[in-house]
Amino acid sequence: MVDTTLSVRQDVVAALRRHGVGDVDDSSLARALYSTDASLYRVVPQVVVRPRHGDELEAVLAASRETGVPVTPRGAGTSIAGNAVGSGIVVDLSAHLNRVHEVDVEAGRATVDPGVVHAALQTAAGPHGLRFGPDPSTHTRCTVGGMIGNNACGNRALGYGRSADNVAGLEVLTAAGERLVLARDGSSASPTLDRLREVIGSDLATVRTEFGRFGRQVSGYSLEHLLPERGFDVASFMAGTEGTLGLIRSATVDLVEVPRHVHLVVLGYGSMAEAGDDVPTMLPFDPIACEGLGARIVEVFAEAKGSAGVPDYPRGGGYLYVELAGDDPAALAARGDEVVRASQALDHRHVTDSRAQAAFWRIREEGAGLASRIWDRPALSGWEDAAVPPEAVGAYLRDFAGLLAEHDLHGEPYGHLGDGCVHVRIDFPLSDDGGSAAYRHFIEDAARLTASHGGSFSGEHGDGRARSELLPLMYSPAAIDLFAAVKHVLDPDDLMNPGTLVRPAPLDADLRGQGRGWAPGLQGARRGLRLLHDDGDLGAAVHRCTGVGKCLADNRPNASVMCPSFQATRQEKDSTRGRARVLQEMVDGRLVGEGFRSPEVHEALDLCLSCKGCLSDCPTGVDMATYKSEVLHQSYRGRVRPRSHYVLGRLPFWARLTSPVARLTNLALRVPGLVHVARWVAGVDQRRSLPTFATRRFGRLARARAHTDGAAAVESRGGSARVLLWADSFTEYFSTDAGRAAITLLESAGYAVEVLRRPQCCGLTWITTGQLDTARTLVRRAVEQLHPYVEQGVPVLGLEPSCTAVLRSDAVELIDDPRAAEVAAGVVTLAELLERTPGWSPPDLSGTEVVVQPHCHQSSVMGFGADLALLERSGARVTRLSGCCGLAGNFGVEKGHYEVSVAVAEHQLMPAVRDAGPGAVVLADGFSCRTQLDDLADVRAVHLAQLLVGRT
Repeated sequence: MVDTTLSVRQDVVAALRRHGVGDVDDSSLARALYSTDASLYRVVPQVVVRPRHGDELEAVLAASRETGVPVTPRGAGTSIAGNAVGSGIVVDLSAHLNRVHEVDVEAGRATVDPGVVHAALQTAAGPHGLRFGPDPSTHTRCTVGGMIGNNACGNRALGYGRSADNVAGLEVLTAAGERLVLARDGSSASPTLDRLREVIGSDLATVRTEFGRFGRQVSGYSLEHLLPERGFDVASFMAGTEGTLGLIRSATVDLVEVPRHVHLVVLGYGSMAEAGDDVPTMLPFDPIACEGLGARIVEVFAEAKGSAGVPDYPRGGGYLYVELAGDDPAALAARGDEVVRASQALDHRHVTDSRAQAAFWRIREEGAGLASRIWDRPALSGWEDAAVPPEAVGAYLRDFAGLLAEHDLHGEPYGHLGDGCVHVRIDFPLSDDGGSAAYRHFIEDAARLTASHGGSFSGEHGDGRARSELLPLMYSPAAIDLFAAVKHVLDPDDLMNPGTLVRPAPLDADLRGQGRGWAPGLQGARRGLRLLHDDGDLGAAVHRCTGVGKCLADNRPNASVMCPSFQATRQEKDSTRGRARVLQEMVDGRLVGEGFRSPEVHEALDLCLSCKGCLSDCPTGVDMATYKSEVLHQSYRGRVRPRSHYVLGRLPFWARLTSPVARLTNLALRVPGLVHVARWVAGVDQRRSLPTFATRRFGRLARARAHTDGAAAVESRGGSARVLLWADSFTEYFSTDAGRAAITLLESAGYAVEVLRRPQCCGLTWITTGQLDTARTLVRRAVEQLHPYVEQGVPVLGLEPSCTAVLRSDAVELIDDPRAAEVAAGVVTLAELLERTPGWSPPDLSGTEVVVQPHCHQSSVMGFGADLALLERSGARVTRLSGCCGLAGNFGVEKGHYEVSVAVAEHQLMPAVRDAGPGAVVLADGFSCRTQLDDLADVRAVHLAQLLVGRT
């Protein structure tokens, strides 16, 4: 076992630097971030390195040989079997080794770094009408090197094959220091390869009879590629070796032509087993994909994202997606009809529109995350990748369902049924006493069941720590001996990813906790938030993150928000997943041991914008903004806070005090010396402007033309429908134009507009800075004032998205009062109100170009569907951006955040504004968004109310 003492860690760090590796990190923060992947395992490394070029990879291996510390390669860290965690040197290949070096259109190949993201390769190949064939559901963040390491396949392996089938050549570095240049034709030569040939030649009968029996037999080493009749194809053989034999320095992969037309047939069955029965019937139609999905996953998606995003599924409890590709749409439609006639489906749907197809595939691709939250206990990986010959899928699914019932476990299958590969997340009771033993018992029974069907324990994820111990249940002793012999040839000192495949670690060793309960150092801490979705347990909340890594994906193509700071820095610590990992370690209390005040925790959370993007975009529902508020609340209780908390975190309070002398305050803040001091006092970056206070509060302006409350039962004028325009603090004290426009608009729509006599703050700035005791008081007051209106059926209109989101979401987390939930249901956005207003139509905006980046809180909590529908009805040409503006309340103005704030804005917003036509309207409902645009681009953006009444 590797010595983990400080002196050994210092030795390996010194060796790495001496050999020329630049990015070497042995901090407890880095070790926490890389202590787990998307699996159930926690193994704390001694050091993390992020090589900047291929020579540094050789230097890493030289340091490993010198110190005897093993090496574990890691791509995106989405490995589910524990393949990408290790106790020595973890090599992050995605940080810098992420370039596409060449796309050879004539040869139909691409040469890439091992850390290039699959989607980036597709982007490079796409303009040439080409693509990399295999496409895992994690294609937006998984790396090509990781795909090769696990022999990943994805949804369309039926059409394009596995990673192994698409490797044309590799440059591999062995732990012994040899560089192997491997080609598919078997022309590579070296003494090491000669010894490898001898090992295979010593027992050809075993290789011929036990390996390559069906396409998804991925468990163990795929020795069939090394047969003489297969051309001794070492390049293809290296796929699926899980980093145990060497480091990939570069890869040359095949590209295929993008199909001109795609026709999707969705078939509905009574159960997943019945869908499995139909798989052999589908294969003669040459689909490029034949995917299975349980109906419960669709239901969970609808519960989490809203039914509006769920396409019209056929009747059934289980589905097959049968995707056909070709050049002739009519021929594809005819083949689709044949698929339906041949099937035993209860119902079906033909899907030819690309957007509708994308809606179906989105649910399938988020299966791993969605399936983890179906049952009362979180459903986990561990046995999620078994594969059987396609003709056995139906029988296997029935037997597997029986096995789950026998062990009192639950799981909803999905996966690549056309290849016989079944994915499932299971609600293992790992947090219970005896949970680890129960886990082992089930896994061993599942392995025996799979072997009885002629199957493989892994169909594309690799064996890793989860299944390597089980290989003797699938292979003969002779085959196991061949694995060891191959490992000895290429890695004689066992320096490459030890514990995987050969001399495996026990499958129940190093299981990470699932977070029920807090570490001893955190016991007794009174929660600031209720954490309703996790029964008040912060440990369970942060363990929502399963590591699937959707937060690592480029959010530009998919209209998502998550995760703005990672988009700017590309550092793991600034991803939602990275922050969750650090919080998990805080709850665990071993590596990050100072609780809420741990420096690692605050460094990880520092660049979190509290945008709430993860709340809607993370498949498992991580809400990092909420967790950050809780951490700040616990950290600073009874302690001196940062200056910005006292000023920016209490901005509505200061605005209310300043309001009577707003004009003088504005003049004073134009004096260079005074504004410099004011920024320093507030903790504001000196490059930021300070907001201008409204010289007349919105409430006073509004009362001249709108009703005031007095009592909640004020009679409306002329029989007009009543609406309460709730003036948040930003509308009340800073940006009154949007409020005035809203009154004009609402009155023209037939509403009698009412406002509160005493403005009520929602406590937003107190929430984001973790001042939750005060926030609770403010929210309670707001709910008390607003509830009588809601109770009478009067809609409460919120204009500022972040404040509206507090009432729609955060209020119920702060106060245990049923009225809070009723107010949440009664608060509406402007677009939601107008879209349900009888007889109202938007003005004609035909020819108007509108650039809009929905406020991050609106996207995450209320959604932007109503706004988009309204704009489309108006005839405007809408360019909708994803991401965040980067200001995000106090975040972007605080000292130390300026560069990241600007980088977030430059990710999408600023380029789109610069590229917009001269007459384009920039739409931004959020005060922060408008401030950012004014600061960085000198652009005066407008609120939706202003756009609709023509006020700019």
